[in-house]
Amino acid sequence: MLAVMTHGGYEGATIQAIGKAAGLSPGLVHYHFKTKQEVLVALITALTDGLELRYRARCGDSVEPRVRLDAFIDAHVALGRDADPRAVAAWNVVGAEALRQSEVRALYRQALARNLAEMRALVRACLLAQRKVTREAGHIAAALVSAIEGAYRMASVQPHKLPKGYAAPMLRRTAHSLIAAQQDKP
Repeated sequence: MLAVMTHGGYEGATIQAIGKAAGLSPGLVHYHFKTKQEVLVALITALTDGLELRYRARCGDSVEPRVRLDAFIDAHVALGRDADPRAVAAWNVVGAEALRQSEVRALYRQALARNLAEMRALVRACLLAQRKVTREAGHIAAALVSAIEGAYRMASVQPHKLPKGYAAPMLRRTAHSLIAAQQDKP
């Protein structure tokens, strides 16, 4: 599904095309998935699980809030050998399908809610580590997650117009600046 959706979107992702891309017969795909909707749901799970693994690998054993915040941002938008442009393209298709399909919308909302909660916790931890007030942690987190989602859209729509590798360093800088700009605790 990932390979097929990258080039033809959800509409072009037929069971036959998915089977061909996977080197399987359409019958074998149907054996495991009754509809392409079920394949899409499985892909959403695979995408979110893969992103979580990428984040955890980048965090390593660090408990340092800034390291973890940077790892979260990098897991989402940094280039590197573990980056998968197909996953970014597929996530954009998932976002579009979330507007049309309630089941996809629910999964997309869950993924965004997890990202927002994790980002909020990371921002809050960074603020506390710098002895800053935390009242804007939710707003900062929302801005950063929105920027990540926007970077995905831009990478899919205008891939050759953007500076290569811009997203991760600029989002890290933005996060650090927003955190540093908060008031010190009294």
